Amino acid sequence: MDKAIDTPPQDVGTRIYLYKRYERFWHWSQAVLVIIMMLSGFEVHGSYHLLGFESAVNLHTQSAWLLLSLWAFTIFWQFTTGEWRQYLPTLKRVDAMVRYYAWGIFRDAPNPFHKTLQHKHNPLQRLAYLALLAMISPLVWGSGLLYLFRSNWARVSLDSWLQLEWVAWAHTAGAFMMLVFFIVHIYLATIGHKPTAHIKAMITGWEDAD
Repeated sequence: MDKAIDTPPQDVGTRIYLYKRYERFWHWSQAVLVIIMMLSGFEVHGSYHLLGFESAVNLHTQSAWLLLSLWAFTIFWQFTTGEWRQYLPTLKRVDAMVRYYAWGIFRDAPNPFHKTLQHKHNPLQRLAYLALLAMISPLVWGSGLLYLFRSNWARVSLDSWLQLEWVAWAHTAGAFMMLVFFIVHIYLATIGHKPTAHIKAMITGWEDAD
């Protein structure tokens, strides 16, 4: 079992064990599956041709089920460990983070947020994760499952008013939202005191205090 240091960082150069083994496992597994789903999904959409339509559909579907299974285990882990509290939204000091990301970071201003075991995500990140969980994910998964089970619409009378074209447009819109979130996430991962600092922390679990 992982050992965690419960004291927050005090001095420059202090390191804290911030990300547990399962936390790192599900983060990177989710990243791989999301990348696969985006690549295969945009091929199904007709944006380019790489694997072929049928192979892309099968890969996209299998990755979706794997990701749903991973999320099920992760939700269980979040609630049994109490890590779900890390994602509770707050507006406290959001303005400071907006100013930091907008221009402070380009002027070498100090980051107004410092990670601890109790607070791994800054207020702006928490709001971003709320948008992901409350808007983007339901749109992607709801439309995706409707699309996947199109043959069963008649059993629940969905085919009398729901059009497949609407579902396809909703799924595509959700995919583009996810792509934007992914790009922003990658960008923010490179703005630590070193470009690879946050990425390294998610690999080793150890985060530099400063």
